[in-house]
Amino acid sequence: MTDILKGITVLDLTQNIAGPFCTQLLGDFGADVIKVERPEGGDDARKWLTPSSHGIGTAFLAVNRNKRSIGIDIALPQGRDVVRRLADKADVLVHAVRPGSMEARGLGYDDLQTTNPRLVYCSISAFGETGPLARDPGYDPLIQAFTGIMSVTGHPDRPPARAGVSVIDMGTGMWGFIGILAALYQRKETGRGARVSTSLMETGVNWMSLFLAHYMGAGFIGQRMGDVTPMTSPYEAFKTSDGAVLITAGNDKLFTAVCDALGLQGLPSDPRFDTNVQRVANRDILHALLEKSISQMRSADCVALLRAAGAPCAPINSVDAVEANEQVAAMRMIQPLPAPHVPDLRTVDLPVSIDGAKASLRHAPPPLAAHTDQVLQWTGYTKAEIASLKASLAVG
Repeated sequence: MTDILKGITVLDLTQNIAGPFCTQLLGDFGADVIKVERPEGGDDARKWLTPSSHGIGTAFLAVNRNKRSIGIDIALPQGRDVVRRLADKADVLVHAVRPGSMEARGLGYDDLQTTNPRLVYCSISAFGETGPLARDPGYDPLIQAFTGIMSVTGHPDRPPARAGVSVIDMGTGMWGFIGILAALYQRKETGRGARVSTSLMETGVNWMSLFLAHYMGAGFIGQRMGDVTPMTSPYEAFKTSDGAVLITAGNDKLFTAVCDALGLQGLPSDPRFDTNVQRVANRDILHALLEKSISQMRSADCVALLRAAGAPCAPINSVDAVEANEQVAAMRMIQPLPAPHVPDLRTVDLPVSIDGAKASLRHAPPPLAAHTDQVLQWTGYTKAEIASLKASLAVG
């Protein structure tokens, strides 16, 4: 991908998943991302060691490519001074600490924009910057619970379940990225930066848009339905002889294609199933009729048969099957990004291309504080000043 954001410098004061994913996206589009970490230990995700690769938490490796790492202790006045000097040269600053914490350190938007009015300042929080929960901590599963996602995830005869992937963290990172891009675009017109704000809670509520619309428009409160979608049928998983497949027939034409593939040509004209409303009302009966045929087949054979008929379906793959899938390979979604400290590293590419090119994969996730001297020299510090900062433990 052309380095669209080349020349943009990002100061990244985030850790864990949401913030680092946001700044990784900026780096993937060509920005120079300077990751500020505690000199001792660094980003907490470095130490999430189950699973790990070469002693580094694989969660850290997933969201920290295309960055330089500098160790700064912002609890110390000298460390905060370094951050201010970096912010004066940056185009974007991203942080993910509790509302009020950066302001208490003299590193809030109002503090920094006085000397760098072009700064785009992005705050990522748990519950947002106002309201009774503004200062409460929050993590992905907690927000899934709070925003109702868990109430509609899982099977009706089982307790609520969290979505297995980090939909809140990574979604919030995407919203931060989108807001930053919009602010940079606006800056081209105004010459001034802006304050961008997003939160895990806002992301969760937004992801619940369909269910909230169901409730606000029709009084319908979503329930846990397993793999079923309440609006259409068949739109769910079916057992096979060696696993399961998911079928998504969202209209009459696709339902007919499913039935034709399975040799059940009479079902589309059956008054119990001839419209989607009827199929939803008689979902259990329809499911049993389809599964009677599907359960006799291997998953691969069933998928091949349905795809040949134009019926949308997929095997329910495990992660190793995804990694080895030929379609994933054809779309170049997994790429090598080796480095001396992680020689066998592979990374998941962006799900978007521009003129046929995807992310600018330049650098593997960095060792802690690997670029401290380099970044400080770029900022204007002399070697003597750097030595003094290290002696004070403000940088590492």
